[in-house]
Amino acid sequence: MAGHEIPEPADRRQVADSPADPLAADQTRHSCDPAFQHGVVVGFDGSTSSERALAYAIGMARRSGSGLIIVHVANRLPTTVWAGCEPPVFVDVPDHRTEVLGLELACADYLSEVPWILVERGGDICHELEEVGREYEADAIVVGSTHGIAGRIFGSVAGRLARRAQRPVCVIP
Repeated sequence: MAGHEIPEPADRRQVADSPADPLAADQTRHSCDPAFQHGVVVGFDGSTSSERALAYAIGMARRSGSGLIIVHVANRLPTTVWAGCEPPVFVDVPDHRTEVLGLELACADYLSEVPWILVERGGDICHELEEVGREYEADAIVVGSTHGIAGRIFGSVAGRLARRAQRPVCVIP
């Protein structure tokens, strides 16, 4: 079993806080594990469609001989924001769902075929998946399709990601 790791969010703040020195920002950006450079990024939240996307991404990573970067975008906004209250500037509330997903993935036999890591991010799903893809210079991003009324009203994650991504996006039904 390859194991998993959840990087600290402080790594991302260094890039955002130091735009004056592009060389330092470039070095910080490429500080991720070189074993996962040019890997396959997959969005995973434990849903059925994300499990299908994970299975497809495992096959892609195995066939290309690369690593798998599993990304869980955590909901860090308190329920008061969804109730219509004013959103705070930034809320750093830990999402325990990432820990549960990490433990489930660590025990999964089907992940023993490829090296993998689990990356937790907070924010817009499309932006964060593309950002992780850029940081790891990923060859592709794999996501599951969105079903239901929320995807029709707000636009699906897969559709928005396919329009804005700088690398191939595979949408798994």
